Amino acid sequence: MINEGVSVMSRKTLYELQAENVRKTYLFIVTFSLILFAIGYFFVWYFNWGLTGIVLLAIFIVLYNWIAYEQSDKIALASVGAIPANPEEYYVLHNIVEEVALAAGIPKPNVYIMEESQPNAFATGKDPKHASVCVTTGLLQMMNREELQGVIAHEISHIRNRDILLMTVVAVVAGLIILLRDVMLRSMWWGMGESRRRDKNDNGAIILLIIGLIFSIIAPLIVLIIRSAISRQREYLADATGAFIVRDPYGLASALEKIGSYTRPMRVTSDATAHLFISNPFGRAEKLFATHPPIEERIKRLKSLTM
Repeated sequence: MINEGVSVMSRKTLYELQAENVRKTYLFIVTFSLILFAIGYFFVWYFNWGLTGIVLLAIFIVLYNWIAYEQSDKIALASVGAIPANPEEYYVLHNIVEEVALAAGIPKPNVYIMEESQPNAFATGKDPKHASVCVTTGLLQMMNREELQGVIAHEISHIRNRDILLMTVVAVVAGLIILLRDVMLRSMWWGMGESRRRDKNDNGAIILLIIGLIFSIIAPLIVLIIRSAISRQREYLADATGAFIVRDPYGLASALEKIGSYTRPMRVTSDATAHLFISNPFGRAEKLFATHPPIEERIKRLKSLTM
């Protein structure tokens, strides 16, 4: 019926895709809880906090995972300065979101706006009942109704496929690991650990210090690798699913052409949230650890679909 992009869907049902994304989310949380504990334990050792530090670290990780799961959508929206879209001012946008959500068989997600000239959009939330779609003002100004419908269908596909849970949790956890990396590197650079009660000449301490430095660099690198792999695989599927929902691959293809022609970077974004957007918010082509597949390839696949 549909080639390539949607052939992936024919091998797995919607429920299988959803269950797989939920399993991957839990696996990701467990894996990076261990990474967070390893990084945190280095801080405990470095500042000689003892058993109390380990207990507090464990409590922090449990609380952070709960926040990442339950509040990750609010964190993601706040991090980019998104605000609720006024239904009267953005009537057309609300109408399109409602139409596409109905066609996809999910509740209408909350609708948010970013004051940003770059045309872009993203979806976030833990499930279809607690989901949000956010678009930039630049996207609204640049797209016609058919193109905007294609973009919204893409984002609602992420919601229906439960991609948003995994992608949003990755964003929140990645943000923390990157923050810890920066704190650790700066504390070592500026000598903030001078007050710790260890012999700096002790070989074991020096080895642990080196391991901590290496790990502080490797941990965010692992996040980037996993995040980019998740995003690239899911973007193709969301493109095809969105086209299937609205029975039109050309609206999104045309929208991606316009988005790809805009090269200025977004004013408010970060490495932790870049993969959430429909296209690279940094406005540059990336090869290594790219969060999105090439737009040209996405357009080519969309135009080759048959409804």
